[in-house]
Amino acid sequence: MQISTDQRCILTLSILGFFAIFSTTISKNPVLPLYASSLGANEALIGLISAVSPFAGILLSFPVGVLSDHLGKKRLLLLAGGVFFIAPLLYLLVSDPLLLIPVRFFHGMATAILGPVVSAFIAERFSATKGQRIGQYSSATLYGRTLAPLVGGALISFFVMVPGTFRYQSVYLAAFATGLLVFLLVLRIPGGDNGTLDMITPAIFKESLMVFRSDRRLLATATVDMGTYFVFGVFETFFPVYLAKNGVEVYLIGIIFAVQVLSIALTKPFFGRVADRQDPRYQIGVGVALLGISVSLIPASSSLILLLCISLVSGIGISLSTVATTKYVADLAKKEEIGASMGALSSVMDIGHSTGPLVAGVLITFSGFGAGFLSCLLLSMLIAGYFWVATRPAC
Repeated sequence: MQISTDQRCILTLSILGFFAIFSTTISKNPVLPLYASSLGANEALIGLISAVSPFAGILLSFPVGVLSDHLGKKRLLLLAGGVFFIAPLLYLLVSDPLLLIPVRFFHGMATAILGPVVSAFIAERFSATKGQRIGQYSSATLYGRTLAPLVGGALISFFVMVPGTFRYQSVYLAAFATGLLVFLLVLRIPGGDNGTLDMITPAIFKESLMVFRSDRRLLATATVDMGTYFVFGVFETFFPVYLAKNGVEVYLIGIIFAVQVLSIALTKPFFGRVADRQDPRYQIGVGVALLGISVSLIPASSSLILLLCISLVSGIGISLSTVATTKYVADLAKKEEIGASMGALSSVMDIGHSTGPLVAGVLITFSGFGAGFLSCLLLSMLIAGYFWVATRPAC
């Protein structure tokens, strides 16, 4: 059976996304804290090193989106491919753990560029089926995110008898190999970019930001993503701590989390098709509500079956909401502002992902796990209500 040009394009993007997220994930989980510790980093420095990469997304995703609108998507993807290719080698040159901070920021640039630019590329190329195609691409990245820690852990275990830090450096060599594949795949992506750097002025960034801020629907949709990833950040940070304190074995914790990741990966293409065929606002509201309700029920669940159900439902909620928000923003944004809108969406999402564990950590410290997980429900319902009011058609 002959593959069409569009099918070949989305297949290339999906494979690229798989290897790209595999490369960045294997570079941090579980190797990064172990490598930093072997170089002499304490817990506070390890936490700082781990936080640098998401910070790159907060700072860069919106400017990158604007640049992609004016310079072209292919050029920005080539830049990301170069970072994926070069960054893993820099870890091999580090002898002082403080040097991991700039290395992590540089590596974080790759995903800060890749996410919004690929979303904008897909939205432009597959206008009639963008929800489904974005879901396919996102699922491929999740498979890479799931597989990477397994391969990284296996490499560290395989080279455990080798003296020095090679057992950790072997992981970064694997990241380099997959980063090279990412760069080569970027070269295969079609695209004719006509913009030049002479077109880029500070006024362009200001104008794009004002366009996004002035549209209450775009702003409300970004707020939904911020809330979704706020809750997800709380879930992935404190759910394992809660399970461990309640005597759940580590291998079972891994299974519980795998259920969530796989539920997102397996359902996103389907929910993307649903978002293409009906008003995505309903899907966004249902997804946010499911996520908030499921996470708030964690303290009331004691059996393994219930905990697995919570993980499954929360994954479905994330899948429902996030694929629909990306599709909805693509529908709302002007064609010449798609990249900027996707970048703003990604930046706001990273803010939620970063602040969720911080806020919940304070609540849990002073009031217990119940208060921390309940805050996720309250925030989800508040944001769902705001989103529905802000996106209602004018009478």
